[in-house]
Order: sequence, then structure tokens, then C-alpha cells
Amino acid sequence: MSRAHRTAAAADPVTAWAESVVAGEVVAGPYIRAAAARHLRDLEEGPARGLVWDLDAALRAIRFFPKMLRLNGGQFEGRPFKLHPSQAFRVGSLFGWKWADDHPSPVLRGTRRFRRFYDEEGKGNGKSPLIAGIGLYMLIADGEARAEVYAAASKKDQAQVMFRDAVAMRDQSPALSRVVSAQGENPVWQLTYTGRDGGKRIFKPISAEAGQSGPRPHCALCDEVHEHRSRDVIDMLERGFKFRRQPLLVMATNSGTDRRSICFEEHTHAINVVTGVTDDDTTFAFVCSLDEGDDWESDPSCWIKANPLLGHTISEEFLAGEVKKARQMPGKRNGIARLHFCQWTQSVTAAIKRETWLAAHGEVDPEELTEKGFPCFGGLDLSQVRDFSALTLAWLVDPTKDAERLVAKTWFWTPGDTLLDRAARDQAPYDLWTDQGFIEAVPGERLKYAWLADAIGRINARFSPVAIAADQYGLERLTENLTEAGITIPAEIHPQGYQKRILEKDPNAPEGAKEIFLWMPDSINKLEEALGDGRLTVERNPLLDSMAASVTYAENRTGHRMFDKEKAHGRIDGMVSLAMAVGMALCRERSGDPVSPWADATFSLEDSLWD
Repeated sequence: MSRAHRTAAAADPVTAWAESVVAGEVVAGPYIRAAAARHLRDLEEGPARGLVWDLDAALRAIRFFPKMLRLNGGQFEGRPFKLHPSQAFRVGSLFGWKWADDHPSPVLRGTRRFRRFYDEEGKGNGKSPLIAGIGLYMLIADGEARAEVYAAASKKDQAQVMFRDAVAMRDQSPALSRVVSAQGENPVWQLTYTGRDGGKRIFKPISAEAGQSGPRPHCALCDEVHEHRSRDVIDMLERGFKFRRQPLLVMATNSGTDRRSICFEEHTHAINVVTGVTDDDTTFAFVCSLDEGDDWESDPSCWIKANPLLGHTISEEFLAGEVKKARQMPGKRNGIARLHFCQWTQSVTAAIKRETWLAAHGEVDPEELTEKGFPCFGGLDLSQVRDFSALTLAWLVDPTKDAERLVAKTWFWTPGDTLLDRAARDQAPYDLWTDQGFIEAVPGERLKYAWLADAIGRINARFSPVAIAADQYGLERLTENLTEAGITIPAEIHPQGYQKRILEKDPNAPEGAKEIFLWMPDSINKLEEALGDGRLTVERNPLLDSMAASVTYAENRTGHRMFDKEKAHGRIDGMVSLAMAVGMALCRERSGDPVSPWADATFSLEDSLWD
């Protein structure tokens, strides 16, 4: 297929961008190149199938964005939503391709061609604002009587995320705020537009867990499809399409991990459509990906294939930082590959890189840190009475947001009478490490909780931690002994699975909506980021070193990671307590703290501890 001339972008930005992609002037991945080639091919071959390219309709939709919509947040606050060329290609394609007025099917005549839109791209490329804008266009500019537009997800909170973008666009836009009313406050639960015919059109969030039935969507917007557990939400919405003449389902997502999921099913269908494997004139797909052989860890030139808005909404500097984390922390590599480079990954099982862990070693003096007034936070992993229990204290020596520095020490206890047997079984010199003072062997074959309560109480009295995170089951077993001994510790329940525990609402957050919570995937992320950035110092302990080398992860379908004790190469109790301590230390933003000593260019932690 060839074209006699190049299209001017001002005249037809959709076709001009497609031509630039096919010509190699715009760097894009294989499935974006296929989508561009499909558009150009359909301009020539589509009329034979009853398709027409309505440029005026495409331009009307594209111009709606900067004319009517305003962006929100950070550097984009209040700016007109001028579409990036790749976004204009998507919006123009959705609204410009139609069935001919003389199509043999009276149901299709003059209607839009595309009923389904699948968009997969790297995180941070503006997919949520884009689909929120599409929803607003469908609400007020598409001419559908009593249109219903839904921001849909499997969970209510998830549905609200993208809907909030639409609400913010309405609030920022003088034109929209005059004609679109908002129902509810903190949060807004519905946007309403009254058309010239007097009929009301609504835009609202919807979820499967709400048990809603019978929606009749003109437009359904599904964000983060990789987090959908089943087809329930999408199937429910598509069943309602039978009441509409030209409905639109929009699915936007990052890449996922579960190849048995609805997201991978839609991903595969989208690829088959643009590459011609599947004949489907009703699906439009924009699937970002790298080419075979691209190496995102060493070749920044390929990054734009997964991140079409690179340099606009996401910077090379940010991606370079993510790549650095992937190199330093193999446990984060799959998540970064998935979120930022559109690679479908399986569960993460890589451990902490040895060089990164060893670089965190340092001298730690808990007495000196406490004397200097640095607050400390704990993590307590109470294992079975025949194994290791671990308590980690982490001192926050610099509270600067996103640059916090911590210093940590871990104490270990284990039954002394079975130490040699377990050392032989685990092929680890536990007896030697006990003699060297890295482990405290407790007399007997079992750890007595009364003994542990006394030991933990003494450490608590010496260093006065602000809070100690612990799993609920272990803490319940310990509490009785603490109470009998008259010991009180500032314990906080830290869930060990994928569940979150809400500590409180952040009173300083806008609308009081931000939740402060503890959960293990977040604590693991905070630990790894502190290690990778060189912001965590840990006292050398060979048992903790062996545990760091033993860590493996399990990953759920939403990409969140947990310690996988069953598949770990050895004991990992100390890494669990370390992660909880770091999570406890960093779960809250702090205001009014003393000026950080790290603000002084001459400050040295080593000098501070040993002066």
C-alpha cells in the first residue's frame, strides 16, 4: 500500500500521524505500527466494506479537548487539554470512522464504526485523563438522548479514580462547569448534563461490588483492566449496549501478570485485530510494546515505544531512575518491566541483589541514635516457638519526604536446645553466630513467650520506639505475657498478606480523603526503594545477610508482591521484621519535625555516631 502524497497534520492529524509512524519518522512498537498501517489501508480498502472516513467528525472530537477540557494536577493544573499526536490519532479514529449512510444494514447506517477501544501503554502516559475526556465528550457532544456514561471497575474505589479526573476537568473548565452540574460533595458521585431536548445525561462511577444491574450505557470506561478479577463488569456493561445505537466500550490498562485474566484475553484480541489475524471492524486497538530484541535496561531509544508521551507527561529522567532500580533490585524488575515497558510478566521471584544489600552495611549504635533524639520504629516477626523470632528497630535520621534515611538493627531469638540440629538441617552456622553475639539462644526446645515478652520489654524501655508493627496472630499470643509482666509496648497490627490496615485518614490531605495504611506490599516497596537509593543502613549480621539472600516474592494479579516463605531459599524472618519496621517508619508524612542534620553538607552519620 502506498500513498501519493503526505497528509498535512493540520488538515488531518490522524492520517498524518499514521503516515509518520509507518514511514518510521515516529518511533513506535510493532502493534502501534500495525494500527497505523490499518488506518492507512482502510482509507483505501474500507469503502468496499461500507466504511467511510468522516474527517469533520474526527476533528470535532479532537478540538473538543483543548476547547472544553482543562487538565489538573501539578504542572498541568488548569492547562487546556491539547492532545498529543498519538492521542489525537486515537480520539480521531474512534469518532472519525463510520459506516456509510447507504450501508446494507439499516442498524449500522451512519453510525460509528468502533464499539470497543483497547488502550495499553506505560504508566504515566495520561491514559486516565484521556478516557475521562472521551467520557465527557460522549456525555455532552455525541447527541445521544439520555446518555449514560459510566466509569467502571471491579471495586468502587477503583472506579472513583478515573471518575475524579472527569470531575476535576469539569471543575477546571468554565465552559463545562456552566452546563454540567455535579451531584454530591467529597466525593462527587454524579455529573449531569441537560441537553437541548431537555433530557438528562449522566456520568457516574459503577462497580461490580455495588451489585448494580440494568445499566444502559452509551459509553463505558474501564480503567486498569489488568486489575479486573473477572469479566463480570465488562459483560454487565456490554449487555446494556443493546439499548443504544452506537455505544462505546473503552478499556485502558497497563500490562499485567495473569495470562488467564480478562485483560490478557482482551490484549490478545486487540493484537490479533490490528495485525489482521482476527477480522473485527468494530474494535480499535492501541497496544504499546517493545520490539523483539529491544533492551530497555540498556537502550533508552526504545523507551518511547511503550511510552508514547515520553517527554510530555513522563520524563526520561524518571524512567532512567526506574531502570536503575530494576538493575539494583531484581525483585522490582518485573514490576518495572510491566508498568513502564509494557511487558507481560509472571510472578516475581528474584531476590535482593547481593551488591545492593552489602552496600547497606554500616556501623549502628542504638544508644547513640536514641541519645541524639532520632525517633525509631519497630517491626516484630514472632515465628513459631521452635524457630527464629526477630525484632528490628529503624531510626529515622532524616525525615525529608521521599528522601528519608534510616538506620536499622535487628535482634534474633531462637531455642538453644535445638540450635545444632537446625544448623545442620539448614546448613548454616547458627551456633557460631550465637557465640559471636548475632543470635540469642534461649534455653529450652521452645521459645517461651514470657521470656520473649521480657526481652522485648527491655528493648522497648531502652529505645522508646514510636510504634512497633507486628502481625496480629503473633501479637495476640504475646500480649497475655506482656500484660502479666506489666509491660506495655506501642504495638500496631501490620497485616502479613495482601490486606490493608487503615490507620487513619490524613487530616492534611485534600478533602480529608487520603488514607494512611499498613500493608506488606507497600512496606516491601519502601524497603527496596530505601535500599536501592542508598538511604538505609543496616547493622551487619550474618543471619540477616543469609535471610536477605533467601528472599523470594509471590505476586498477585494486580502486581503487588509478598514475601513467599514457602519458596524462600532459607529463613527470612529478619527481612519480614525489617520491612515492617521501614513501613512503620515511612507510612506517615511528618510536618513540624526538626531540621534534618542531612541539610548540613558537612554532616556525616559516622561522625555523628562516633564523635
